[in-house]
Amino acid sequence: MSAAPRARPQDYFDADQWRRLCQRSSWRGLWLVAHCWGVIGLAMWAGATWPALIPLAVLVIGTRQLGLFILMHDAAHGLLHPNRRVNDFVGHWLCSASLGRYRPYHLQHHRHVQQQGDPDLLLSAPFPITRASLLRKAWRDLSGQTFYKQRLAGLVARIRLGWQGQPRDPVGQSNARAAGQELARDGRFLLGNLLGLAVFAAAGGWWLWLVLWLLPMATWLPLVTRIRNIAEHALLAQDEPDPLRQARTTAAGWWERALIAPYWVNYHLEHHLFTALPCWRLAQAHALLRAHGASAGMVTAPGYLPLLRLASARQPSG
Repeated sequence: MSAAPRARPQDYFDADQWRRLCQRSSWRGLWLVAHCWGVIGLAMWAGATWPALIPLAVLVIGTRQLGLFILMHDAAHGLLHPNRRVNDFVGHWLCSASLGRYRPYHLQHHRHVQQQGDPDLLLSAPFPITRASLLRKAWRDLSGQTFYKQRLAGLVARIRLGWQGQPRDPVGQSNARAAGQELARDGRFLLGNLLGLAVFAAAGGWWLWLVLWLLPMATWLPLVTRIRNIAEHALLAQDEPDPLRQARTTAAGWWERALIAPYWVNYHLEHHLFTALPCWRLAQAHALLRAHGASAGMVTAPGYLPLLRLASARQPSG
């Protein structure tokens, strides 16, 4: 199984540019994590103070929950902090406890992007789909069905089986180790949310945890995660030999950065081209690539809505 062709930094940047792009910060990643939690806290406060703002708060919080995952993704690459122990501690405890499982999976995605060994290929392969199919997927996300399937269905199944059933791992093979990992993951998720609910209840605002943490996680987060997955690799050729065409960068205005694509996640092509760059350097890398004249060969989209139209442009059969 061959690795995907890679870009060479020296083909696009001089030595000084590359050094500055790759420079890691002892404070910038920590500030972004603090910023993400700060936005969540402010949105919760705004929703609690002015209930009419709760729908907007749900969107903002759901997007920042995605933001925590994006920052954990930087930690998976060792980019959140130059000290690996600090990087992993912050990524695991302040961003997402899935860091340990996510890192080997994600590095395989980078090694084989858009090739047969890419574990994310199944996310992009079905596109384009019909408009009706996309709307059904969006409804499943916004109605909580996706959340239930991903977060609760396995736990409910184990309870129904009296904890004696043999769950199946993601590829459908009975595997006791995978079952134990799934049980531990589900247990951490359930325990963490029960603790959060208890803390908010003790402060007299139990409903805030349900409405301004779990509701965004169950509705807006699955939808923006789906949009992100579509934007990054859908409609791209499999076994693509050109590194400039193995991922997509999507232009994002202020409202898209606030409600869909936080922390420069829209610069996904730049991330795939040069995985040593922290997320806060990706916009600069994009500008340098354009100045170099590489933009003509890059896969880009003018925005998320035009891209979703293309991704749902297949005509119904029959």
